[in-house]
Amino acid sequence: MSDATIIDQSDNVEQVEQEHLVDPPETAQGETAQGETGQKGKSGKAALLEEEGDAAADYIEGLLEIADLDYDIEVGVEGSRAMVVVEEAAAGDLDHLVGRDGAVLDALQELTRLAATRETGERSRLMLDVAGFRAARRAELVTLAESAIAEAQRTGAPVRLDPMSPFERKVVHDAVAAAGLASESEGDEPSRYVVIRTA
Repeated sequence: MSDATIIDQSDNVEQVEQEHLVDPPETAQGETAQGETGQKGKSGKAALLEEEGDAAADYIEGLLEIADLDYDIEVGVEGSRAMVVVEEAAAGDLDHLVGRDGAVLDALQELTRLAATRETGERSRLMLDVAGFRAARRAELVTLAESAIAEAQRTGAPVRLDPMSPFERKVVHDAVAAAGLASESEGDEPSRYVVIRTA
């Protein structure tokens, strides 16, 4: 009932923990441009991400089989993260795995990360999407960011957005950077928010 395939979306980088865009990728994890802690080459990192994605997919498949749900799973790499996408066979079949505002999905992602970490022995930062929720939310956030960017450019004043999750803030930061403006996260979780500035 599952159909696992390998996809590569390396042009779309997701680094949720990297809130400050001036930091080099993965420095918080002790990695260098050559690979994990400079000890593993690019091929070793890619292999680890594939192993992480496969372990996560196995875990998700086990849960969905128990629930007797029809689904398709795609496993791949998005930027520097393993990515697992679960597609529903019929609209609405997996809504309960997303929950209100993605709360259930966030919890399921954390469980899946733990399962992947157990299998690989490495801290997991994989992204899990179910029924296209994160993809749709990303599109909404880009539209929101574009509106806020236009307001900041028009008024010259900082624009403060509503509190968001790390994933959501990262999407906004990326959109702001692409527009040539500056942004930063302020406040404490779970009320952390993005402020957009023209300079």
